[in-house]
Amino acid sequence: MRHPVLIDAPSNLGLRPPAEGAVPGCYKTPGVLRDLGILNRLGAADGGVVTPGRYVGTWQPGDGVRNSAALAAYTRALAERVTSVRSSGGFPVVLGGDCSISLGAMLALRRAGRYGIAYLDGHDDFRHLGVAEHVGAAAGEDLAIMTGRGAADLADIDGLRPYVRDEDVLVLGVRSAESAQLRAAGIAHVTSEAIMASGVTLSPPFENLDGFWVHVDIDVLDPVYVSAVDSPDPGGLDPDTLVSVLRDLLSRPGAAGFELTVFDPDLDPDGRQAALVADILERALR
Repeated sequence: MRHPVLIDAPSNLGLRPPAEGAVPGCYKTPGVLRDLGILNRLGAADGGVVTPGRYVGTWQPGDGVRNSAALAAYTRALAERVTSVRSSGGFPVVLGGDCSISLGAMLALRRAGRYGIAYLDGHDDFRHLGVAEHVGAAAGEDLAIMTGRGAADLADIDGLRPYVRDEDVLVLGVRSAESAQLRAAGIAHVTSEAIMASGVTLSPPFENLDGFWVHVDIDVLDPVYVSAVDSPDPGGLDPDTLVSVLRDLLSRPGAAGFELTVFDPDLDPDGRQAALVADILERALR
């Protein structure tokens, strides 16, 4: 892999609070992985930390997306850091944080040209305004936002809506129960059940683009392996399959960067799952 540069993106701004007064713990993931030596294990340079604004847990219908002002500012800041790393010849490896960090990466790439995204996630993250599942949390609607669906404060930063076109998206590992909206929108996807049943020969729609980003929500794994996420659902991938898919994607010339999201160390008290996540990253990225 080309000159990896590790960027910490410890944002939980896109998540609903797990309980009254609580704060989602996924912001701790970059620190935990660094404690496990991930910087040296990847042979990466240190790209520093992009610090998010204050998390506000209160929200009610009609408020738009929770933490939207802080999210917009964070999206711009993370986009600038990703752009800086790429401009210096580095390959950004972004450690989140929740799935809303993907908006920063895709804004950076949208400013640079036409890029796609390989979106590995157990959920469709397509809960945009106008659908029944909309809950005002960007981590559950970031794929919708980056494809131009949603309010302009997040979906149209700098007048660049959409950050990625529908036809330039490939969703991998989504549970079949979550795939209906993707199918209706015509967004290419392969379910986790299909991948585990027969494998997948990847034909990403990226050949005529300037490149593509790789997004991994660790809940793409079955909770038998990693349950320390906000929405663990059965029927996911196993670690070896995830590593295989990532190696395939990251070996392609157009790969422009990588991000990991949604692991929650607070739900992993003995640290075993964090160790597995670090091992997956090393095997896939080194």
